[in-house]
Amino acid sequence: MSGLYDQDFNAWTEQQADLLRAGRWAELDVQHLIDEIESMGRSERKELVNRLVILMLHLLKWRYQPALRGNSWRLSIKEQRIRLSSHLDDNPSLKAYLDEAAVRAYRLAVIEAEKQTGLPATTFPEQCPFTFADMADEQFWPDAAG
Repeated sequence: MSGLYDQDFNAWTEQQADLLRAGRWAELDVQHLIDEIESMGRSERKELVNRLVILMLHLLKWRYQPALRGNSWRLSIKEQRIRLSSHLDDNPSLKAYLDEAAVRAYRLAVIEAEKQTGLPATTFPEQCPFTFADMADEQFWPDAAG
């Protein structure tokens, strides 16, 4: 059974679904099923970090490049807020992971902000200047750094 997992993942998933539907428990590839379920959880956490990176990036650009603010940044911020909220609604247990995800995301957002703005990394605070509540708040638009 493991051979199919290694040779044709899609066929393996279909086979496992059929076995589950039929209640043929003894024939399941349990170890690979466990691995795949754990992988799905990791994917949801990665998606959370990715959404936070994009949102933080645009909030940093909004704050540190006020002269360049435009509709594209505004709409990206709005979109990421909606996507982030939806992702958390679909996966409420990820809320317990928010602090860790925000730390990871901020480090990546600063690198991307440095690339996109041309500003030195020292322009941006060492720790995220926005709380999660602020980032998720539709009314929150960071002022220019002062």
